[in-house]
Amino acid sequence: MTLRLGLRCLLVGSLTGFAVPAFAHPHVWVIARAEMVYETDGKIAGIRHAWTFDKSYSAYVTQGLDKNGDGKLSPEELQDLAKENTESLAEFGYFTVLKANGKKLEFGSPRDPRMIYETDEVVLSFFLPLSAPSAARTTALEIYDPTFFVSFSLADGEDAVTLASAPKGCATSIARPKPLEATQQKNMSEAFFETLTAASNFGTQFANKAIIACP
Repeated sequence: MTLRLGLRCLLVGSLTGFAVPAFAHPHVWVIARAEMVYETDGKIAGIRHAWTFDKSYSAYVTQGLDKNGDGKLSPEELQDLAKENTESLAEFGYFTVLKANGKKLEFGSPRDPRMIYETDEVVLSFFLPLSAPSAARTTALEIYDPTFFVSFSLADGEDAVTLASAPKGCATSIARPKPLEATQQKNMSEAFFETLTAASNFGTQFANKAIIACP
């Protein structure tokens, strides 16, 4: 079982054996939740992500994975897919940027990949640890795809980004990007997007941001 990354985004075409359908950008939509995890000494240990993929993509990537034929997709049946998708995210920086004092913090290898299928949607979760715990009191979290192949949106509400075991008095401020207008999307050609790489800054205008400030 192998994972193919197509068009600069994780797509499991080789896993299912079907060709990737062609649509205008973005191709995949994700509703994201994030939990900043702190250690007992107040340092930031990492981020626990939970990403809900759109129904079309969810149906596409789970074809043929109902191994026991019971008409349901269990976490066990999806575990290999969860592991491969999570590991492959390293090529894209996990679509995650965490800054302290304007400097990017480095991530270690992701842990605890898990995938569930509910209400016709795949939810991928994993823990993304920092290479070294950070003692920074103010951090900025950004979630986005630089190539805009994947459209990330934070879940509604102020609990889209939460804090686990954070020092008392920490506060979170969330900023969501403006939605892409239909006229804007119509003017975006595939030829333009084919020139973009993970190092491009095009997708930053669609970044979801959260500032976490602790006393």
